[in-house]
Amino acid sequence: QVQLVESGGGLVQAGGSLRLSCAASGSIFRFNGMGWYRRAPGKQRESVATITWGASANYADSVKGRFTISSDNAKNTLYLQMNSLKPEDTAVYYCHALHNWADYWGKGTLVTVSS
Repeated sequence: QVQLVESGGGLVQAGGSLRLSCAASGSIFRFNGMGWYRRAPGKQRESVATITWGASANYADSVKGRFTISSDNAKNTLYLQMNSLKPEDTAVYYCHALHNWADYWGKGTLVTVSS
């Protein structure tokens, strides 16, 4: 069973930074890939950043140059470093893992960016 638990969300002023963490149950190497998604109020869920092992990461155009996805395989943890945050980054951020081609999601962590 795959469990993903996000943390690190909160309230931050525009221009500030936050780092989200996603702790996975067991080795993240067993996943086909992982990523961060977000759902803003009144909008559909969208991909923010995804990563597959041995390949480069992919970012949404809206976060390129500001967000960085990374992992600590020893800690079974995925991260999302978010810099230069904007009010439009306000959303619930979800961690995702693809395991044996099935989708697994965390419960999400809320990020609120004030102007």
